[in-house]
Amino acid sequence: MNMSFDEWLPVIFMGIMGLGMLAYVVLDGYDLGVGMLLRSAEDEQKDTMIASIGPFWDANETWLVLGVGILLTCFPLAHGLILGAMYLPVALMLVGLILRGVAFDFRVKARIEHKGAWNNTFFAGSLIASLSQGWMLGFYILGLEHSPRAYIFSAVIAVCLSAGYCLLGASWLIMKTDGPLQLRAVHWARRALWVTAVGVAAISLITPWASPRIFDKWFALPYVVMLIPIPLATAALFGVIERSLRRLPVRLELGNEYGAGVPFFSTIGIFVLAFYGLAYSLFPYIVGDRMTIWQAASSPESLKFILVGALIVLPAIIGYTVFSYRVFSGKARDLTYL
Repeated sequence: MNMSFDEWLPVIFMGIMGLGMLAYVVLDGYDLGVGMLLRSAEDEQKDTMIASIGPFWDANETWLVLGVGILLTCFPLAHGLILGAMYLPVALMLVGLILRGVAFDFRVKARIEHKGAWNNTFFAGSLIASLSQGWMLGFYILGLEHSPRAYIFSAVIAVCLSAGYCLLGASWLIMKTDGPLQLRAVHWARRALWVTAVGVAAISLITPWASPRIFDKWFALPYVVMLIPIPLATAALFGVIERSLRRLPVRLELGNEYGAGVPFFSTIGIFVLAFYGLAYSLFPYIVGDRMTIWQAASSPESLKFILVGALIVLPAIIGYTVFSYRVFSGKARDLTYL
């Protein structure tokens, strides 16, 4: 069935919102991971870890603002329902992000005896934000259902998403650092890898059982045949990461950086595939099986007006993101304060 441009508008904005959320999870995910790993590092390594995310971490959160902004302005009914049902974890996430911002700025100015407290605050803020996001993801997948099953699943996903962020963060440090910290990052990545795998498996197994509609989209013919490559590719990427992390210590000790980026970009691939599978399962609903994107959308006139702004803002965000990563490419340098 052919759809008019007005009917396509909610689909377009759902795609923009999905892009914003995926970019946030990947980009802010690795710096949240670095924050959670900070407590496991030696004192002399912590400045290097902070330096590795210093040029990026604040801008990475722009993608969260974009995604939530689209939800608020383009899907106001869904915004009220989702954020109303998840008021507490949203509030906790904001507290965590605020703690991170305050700690990041104050640790560089604090006296030596106070620096440890700000490092712990940065760690705590990263952990609170990560656990809150994982809880929200699990709760959203089960359609904002208030039940013991939903709470247990959300708690599992909270831990596993945090592990996924730690995997991203450790893989980022493998690329951006060298010496003992780089080798330590390989160890951190190996510890986080299989907890992340548990989370991906849990989402993959539970999501089709969230509703009969989603189950049919995954297991009815011919869809089951076309979707088999997703779990196979995901398993292959986990295998690539595990193999790479086993081989990297020997190479790095010899000064060979070949393959140092493989764990990071393979982890991004896993997140992208998981996001695609989740989006496929939920579409066209934006809240469980209760509200479609067309039911939740603003009027076509409003969406057309917002689209003009989005076509200006989105390329600007992508442009400065690419520019900043190009300018600050290469190994992180030790922090120096003037």
